[in-house]
Amino acid sequence: MSSLLSTATVAAVGLTCKAFLNSGMCSITVRGLPTLVAALEHSDTSRKNGQGIVTVSNHISTLDDPLAWGVLPIRYYCNPKTTRWALGASDIIFTNSLFSTFFRLGQTLETCRGQGIFQPAVDSAIDKLNEGGWVHLYGEGKVNQPSTYQTDQFGRASLPRFKWGVGRILMEAEIPPVIIPMWLTGFDRLMPEGRSFHYKYLPRMGAQLSITFGDPIPPHTLLDALSRIKRDVMDSGNDAPIDSWPADSAVHKPRIRKQVTALVQRSVEALGRSVSGDRLFDPL
Repeated sequence: MSSLLSTATVAAVGLTCKAFLNSGMCSITVRGLPTLVAALEHSDTSRKNGQGIVTVSNHISTLDDPLAWGVLPIRYYCNPKTTRWALGASDIIFTNSLFSTFFRLGQTLETCRGQGIFQPAVDSAIDKLNEGGWVHLYGEGKVNQPSTYQTDQFGRASLPRFKWGVGRILMEAEIPPVIIPMWLTGFDRLMPEGRSFHYKYLPRMGAQLSITFGDPIPPHTLLDALSRIKRDVMDSGNDAPIDSWPADSAVHKPRIRKQVTALVQRSVEALGRSVSGDRLFDPL
């Protein structure tokens, strides 16, 4: 029964988002969607063997999820394998029993801010990947609109540091997942932060949205990076692949998680610069 309710919830939300995106109240430009479609549809064997899919994006409004998934084919909403699992903040969306039930049925994992990377939501995300599922991550862990980004002396903006749970999820998946960077623009104009209570839950009409799916991070890139990082942090000269960790690796794993997380953040930012320029603000 719960699986049927979950499918019904996901389908209802997905169709609502698709209807909004096609209503004329906003415009939407989508680039690279076939990349995600190929990962979801053309990897049946690898997914059955436990290779998951991870999408990672910037997070610029409270409507990023689920609205962005309104661009997916309708048939995806009826299959848990082609529906993302997301991590959602306990203090924002799991605030009462009704909301908690709704978001759990919508494949959202309750995440408690301040409890670090070793909490049930992160464990569950790893489990979903090991089952061949799709997990979407907002690496920043919260909404950060482009006007708040830090810039260097040359006007080059950067996203806030990604949470190290990203690195843990990728490192502890039994099979390296397909990692697809994403970049969102315009959602911050659709749902600006800082508005008064009467307007904060109402989208602004006329926003120009864009969603860009980048090329997957090649698995060998992550594995090669892990190998280099392992050799660096452990001061080891061997070229052994990262398929196991020595007993004392708990000392080094935090540093490695940070480096893996930074690698993913660089990939997302590089995609963002190709779409929005060095300011990471609106499409070029």
